[in-house]
Amino acid sequence: MQFFERPEGGSRAILVHVAIEGENGSDDLAEFEQLVLSADIEVIDIVTSARHFPDNRYFIGSGKLEELQQLVRAKQANLVLFNHFLTSSQERNLEKALNCAVRDRTGIILEIFAQRARTLEGRLQVELAQLRHMATRLIRGWSHLDRQSAGQAARGSPGDTQLEIDRRLIQERVNTLNRRLEKTRSARLQGQRARKRNAVPVVSLVGYTNAGKSTLFNRITRADVLVADKLFATLDPTLRRVNLPGMGTTILADTVGFIRRLPHRLVEAFRSTLEETADADLLLHVIDASASERDANIEAVESVLEEIGAGEVPVLQVYNKVDLVEAGEPHVERDADGIPVRVWVSATTGAGIDELLAAIAERLSADRARLALRLPPSAGRLRAKLYARNAVEAEHTGDDGTVELTVRMPRSDLDDLLRQERLDPAQVLVEQGGLLAATGGDSYNPDASDGDASAFAASRNDGEIHGLE
Repeated sequence: MQFFERPEGGSRAILVHVAIEGENGSDDLAEFEQLVLSADIEVIDIVTSARHFPDNRYFIGSGKLEELQQLVRAKQANLVLFNHFLTSSQERNLEKALNCAVRDRTGIILEIFAQRARTLEGRLQVELAQLRHMATRLIRGWSHLDRQSAGQAARGSPGDTQLEIDRRLIQERVNTLNRRLEKTRSARLQGQRARKRNAVPVVSLVGYTNAGKSTLFNRITRADVLVADKLFATLDPTLRRVNLPGMGTTILADTVGFIRRLPHRLVEAFRSTLEETADADLLLHVIDASASERDANIEAVESVLEEIGAGEVPVLQVYNKVDLVEAGEPHVERDADGIPVRVWVSATTGAGIDELLAAIAERLSADRARLALRLPPSAGRLRAKLYARNAVEAEHTGDDGTVELTVRMPRSDLDDLLRQERLDPAQVLVEQGGLLAATGGDSYNPDASDGDASAFAASRNDGEIHGLE
C-alpha cells in the first residue's frame, strides 16, 4: 500500500489569490506578494480567480485546480501559497492533488516570524503559535497517522494511537512554553510597574508594517533598529529612553507592524508583547502618507488595536514619508480644542521631527495639572518622590524650612502620593493652576513650556532601557 508523504516546502512558489465576492482586492494580493518575498521565496507565477464562496474540498474550483496542476508541472514549482486561511483538509487535499507543498496565509506569516524572532520571548511566542497552528492539522497533516499494523483495524480507526501521542506531545510543549512565557512576562511587568511608580510615560509606535516605524524610531532615539523594505523587518519590540522638555524621561517603544487580516492565532500568541502597546500612555500611529491603500491600512491597524485592548489609548497620528507626497510639507494638524492630532513628517530626511516631538510632549502633558504645594520640613520623602517622577518645575525654600514646589502631574497621582505620606491635600495644596485641555481646563500653551522645539535635538538620550532577552 502506498502512502502520501507530506512534501517539504521549497523556494519556488506559485501564489493563488481568490476574490471572494470582491472582498480581496489587488492591494491585498500585492501585500501577500510582499509577504512571500519577505520570506525569501521566489514567486514564479500568480494564479487569480473569483468565486462566490470557497470550495469545501479544494478552496478553488475543479477547473482552476487543473490549471494549477499543469502550471506546477510546467514551472517545476515546489510550493503553492494561498492568500487565504485554508482548513486542514483543504490543505491536505491540495497537496495530494498538486504533489507539492501547500501553505496558507497563516503558514507563511508564521514562517516569517520564525525567521525574524531574535529575543527569547519572541522565539517562544513564535513556537507557541506554530504549535497551535500545527495542532489543527494533525489529523490529516502526517501520513504516519494513516498507518496501522495488522492487528489495529479491529481496535479502532487507523492512527488513533499515534494521533493521541502527537496531541499529547504538542500539549505538553504548549504548557511548557506558556510557563516560560509567564516568567518572561513577569520580568517585563516588573519593569512596567517600576516605570509607573516613577511616572515615566511610555509612547508606543504602532502602524502598518513597512510604514517607516523603525526609521522614525531610529531618527528620534539614534538607535540602530533594523530597517528594510520588507514586511515584518523587525519583530521583537525595542525600548529606548528619550528626554522631552517639560516631561523628563519618556520611554519610546517600537513594536511589530500590523497587516490586514492578521491571523488571530498570532495576535493571541503575541498578546504579552503587545501589552506594551495596550499599557502605553500615548500611541504614535505611523502611517505611510504615500501609500495608495492608506485608508485601508489605517483601518487594519485600528482593528488590531481594538483586538489587543488598546482601542482606548490616546493616539497621535504620524503621517510619514511626506517627502514622497506631491506638494507635501511637514505640519501639525489640531482639533477644535487646539490639541495636536496629526503630524506630517519624513523620518528619512528628518523634516517635521522637531514638530512631532513638541506634539508628543504636548499630548503627554495634556492630562497633567500645574499645582503649587507648600510642604513642611518633615515631608522630605514626598519631595524626593516628586523629583523622582520629574514632576517638579520650580522650588523655593522659606525661612521657616517649608518648601514651596510647583509641580506638573496628574492630580490623581498626586493624591495617591499624599495618601501614602498621610498628608491632607487641603493642608499642602496651595493653589491649583488651570487643568490642561484633555481634562477640561485651559489649553496648553507651548510658549509657556520649558524650552522650545529646537531644544529637543539636544535633549535626546539614546540609552537602552531593556530588551526582552
